[in-house]
Amino acid sequence: MAPKWRDLADRLAEQIRNGRYAPGAQLPQIRELVEAGEGSKATVHQAYKALEAEGLVTSTRGHGTVVRSRAPLKRLGIHRYDKVKWRDGDEVAFIADRVASGRAYKRDEQTQTVSRVQASDLVAEGLGVPVGSEVYARARLVKEGTQPTHTLTSYYRPEHVEGTRIVDPTPGPAGRGGGYRVLYDAGYEIDHMKEALFARVPTADEAQLLQLPVGEPVVELHRTTYTADGTVVEFAVGIHSASRFAWEYEFRVPDSANDNGAEDSA
Repeated sequence: MAPKWRDLADRLAEQIRNGRYAPGAQLPQIRELVEAGEGSKATVHQAYKALEAEGLVTSTRGHGTVVRSRAPLKRLGIHRYDKVKWRDGDEVAFIADRVASGRAYKRDEQTQTVSRVQASDLVAEGLGVPVGSEVYARARLVKEGTQPTHTLTSYYRPEHVEGTRIVDPTPGPAGRGGGYRVLYDAGYEIDHMKEALFARVPTADEAQLLQLPVGEPVVELHRTTYTADGTVVEFAVGIHSASRFAWEYEFRVPDSANDNGAEDSA
């Protein structure tokens, strides 16, 4: 038999999904549910914390527990990097996600800092440089309105980006078409990528920066970007709020017997 808090959380979740509690609506105060016989204060509190961890509600001091007003953003797979978007237009990756999700955006919802740092073990392996080498770190915090959605830090070899808009700390993408257009104009046309994803518990700093509810995990992304000759021109690490994205991938199913070993990866 499920514990009482789980049963209460499941019933409230169903009421949220069927529209009894609409997006933006406030759930009853804890004392109201206690007085209605739904359980002790601890039971109701634990049920609300479960709903928050599952991404259905947010709880803030002074505002109570409120149903989340937006569905998760689509986080596209290979289609967010379509060259037509950034080479021929101005739809950088985070904007491509917003467009696919039918959501408004402003370019300055991406802020950034740029610095030269020593390559950690992870970054050195990703870029293929010695540990401790100086590299550029372009760190972005991306928001939807006032709500942070993720961080993304791209690392570059200095010889690839020195003097370009990529190392300009002005908020927003690095000019029309963003960083990939800058690399393209510098003679480093991106050709293929490798992405690795894993979920984990956030650090205290990450939870504060992304304004995460208690118990919510993050999805960490490692992205390696190559030119056609295999040169790594970017290694990026992203930290995403797990409940604020729906990851979407579409790709050709490989047939290595007939494709000469070629395959598409997302």
